[in-house]
Amino acid sequence: MTITTIKDFPRKVKEVENFWIPMSDGVKLAARMWLPKDAEKTPVPALLEYLPYRKRDGTIVRDALTHPYFAGHGYASVRVDMRGNGDSDGLMLDEYTKQEQDDALEVIAWLARQSWCTGKVGMFGISWGGFNALQVAARKPPALKAIITICSTDDRYEDDVHYKGGTVLNEMHGWAATMLAYSSRPPDPKIVGNKWRKMWMNRLEHEPFLLIDWLKHPHRDAYWKHGSVCEDFAAIEAPTLVVGGWNDAYSNAVPRLMKGLRTTRKAIIGPWAHKYPHFAVPEPRIGFLQESLRWWDQWLKGSSTGVSRDPDYRYYVMESYKPGSFPERINGRWLGDSFWGFGHVDTKKWVLNASGIGPTPQEEKALTISSKQTTGADGGEYCIIWLGPEFPGDQAKDDADSLTFDTPALVTDVDIVGQPAIELEFAVDKPVASVAVRLNDVWPTGEVTRITYHLQNLCMRESRESPQLLVPGHRYKMKIKLDDIAWRVPKGHKIRVAISTTYFPMMWPAPEPVTLTVYTGKSLLHLPLRKDQAGEAPLSWKGAEAAEPAKLKELKAPWNKREKTVDEKTGEMKIEIVDDFGEYEIKPHGMVIYAAGRENYSILPDDPLSARMDTHWTEERHRGTWHTRTETYGRLTATKTHWIVWGKIEAFEGKKKVFEKEFNEQIERKMQ
Repeated sequence: MTITTIKDFPRKVKEVENFWIPMSDGVKLAARMWLPKDAEKTPVPALLEYLPYRKRDGTIVRDALTHPYFAGHGYASVRVDMRGNGDSDGLMLDEYTKQEQDDALEVIAWLARQSWCTGKVGMFGISWGGFNALQVAARKPPALKAIITICSTDDRYEDDVHYKGGTVLNEMHGWAATMLAYSSRPPDPKIVGNKWRKMWMNRLEHEPFLLIDWLKHPHRDAYWKHGSVCEDFAAIEAPTLVVGGWNDAYSNAVPRLMKGLRTTRKAIIGPWAHKYPHFAVPEPRIGFLQESLRWWDQWLKGSSTGVSRDPDYRYYVMESYKPGSFPERINGRWLGDSFWGFGHVDTKKWVLNASGIGPTPQEEKALTISSKQTTGADGGEYCIIWLGPEFPGDQAKDDADSLTFDTPALVTDVDIVGQPAIELEFAVDKPVASVAVRLNDVWPTGEVTRITYHLQNLCMRESRESPQLLVPGHRYKMKIKLDDIAWRVPKGHKIRVAISTTYFPMMWPAPEPVTLTVYTGKSLLHLPLRKDQAGEAPLSWKGAEAAEPAKLKELKAPWNKREKTVDEKTGEMKIEIVDDFGEYEIKPHGMVIYAAGRENYSILPDDPLSARMDTHWTEERHRGTWHTRTETYGRLTATKTHWIVWGKIEAFEGKKKVFEKEFNEQIERKMQ
């Protein structure tokens, strides 16, 4: 589905390229705004998107599609750079801090006071912007009347880029490396003037490598509870539209938010990765901006748009597709339900027997697996952001080094809708162990597509706050909930449960090779199956619309790759990932931007302590004689007892290096 570009709106739009919002401590935040030309005469509500990603260049492509559209329909749509980012004053020392929230409260109050504003404000965003929309709403600013949160989470520990199921995600290093690069970029002299260099040096001097702090908080302590709105769902009173994608890392948060929130709330879940739904991939896209206007008009303008009558859950049931590097479109159908995981859904309990998955238990057997450390090479990226080869590949090779349990070939189509779970009776031979559990779709032709999965630190079988070492040989029981999903398995296919003790490079390995024993006949699969409803018609959406694209001139084309090599002598696996974002001139103000991110992983098949992850980012900005470049590096390795973190920032003006600093830290491993 193509995006329809809208040029003429009900209200003529003007852009304010940059203005300043003052904070009470003297810091000024840089903002960009689109609003109706007649807003001074006919005031409008304000919409806020509040990010560290730079309005001037970082989000310019998506901002151009979205903000003018809202303005043309009667809103002041505002993009604010957080302190320490873009052209804003100050420093940013971590994500989701109290300072970040306090600034947002001041921004909202400032917007509400302006003569062109009715005094009502909405807040929206994807990822970081979706996180802080929830977090700020929980602070109850009086002018904030509604929010839209996209691809976000209510639980910073359980469902972010750090500790999935208590396991250490390599995405934690990957995202810390991304922020190290992003935050190293200078402000624009055209906006801040001659003080740009002083601001830049101050930022570089104080810039953290966030991986260090994150590794220092390996359990769900107060650090993670701050900003996790699941700690008090009732604090959010603003009506909330919760949006997610099945191929996004944060899909689990959607049903949790829907269950926990006490305010008016609705959910939309498509087949998408980590993208806004009006330009998302995989397709189909939807008319998300029109849908957003229905939400804003209802809660900010008092119009009766019917959003309260929408089904609580509007979601896409994906048709099975063969594994590949990037599915541009996933076929399926849109459905609407009042409940998630029950109502039209029955959870069937099947048994993991030695002979496969069946309806009744067979004789108990003890099956063991000690996966090679290279298992997981086809797992794809934890959070699919840059696209390209980030989707999971064919799971057949990883399954070959796992315990697998298959159903017979299905005699009818099956819709899995909800949160599957695996109930394991198990033992391990080491005090620290993790598992990767996958629910897979096995094609008659042999390909294996991952439906959903979860990673679980078995030391956290009872608590994320207070884990306990495992007793080797002791028999345990744990229910592991997989990620929520809506997926149709066709007749003739098989459903598979695959269990491995490693899943690299997504999950960092345990300190020692682990042998896992699974007791069949006692272990279970809980599978939520949706029943077809008589006379049920799929939902439909308006086509995707957006404002005119940003005016960019491509100077170098973007490209990406994910390449695996295995040393024939040692068996060492190396995975090289490159995301080169190309070089562009931003036509309206002439800045030329270039960026590239690189990740390299390596591990020996029998040695978890050989695991290594290296990152290297390049960020370049220039215009005329002004030319800056930063090179940022990171490396994570581990001993049995400690994480070893190294990082570096190098900054250049032209060819001259003007700044350099290193990070070196050893951090105790605590049951991971």
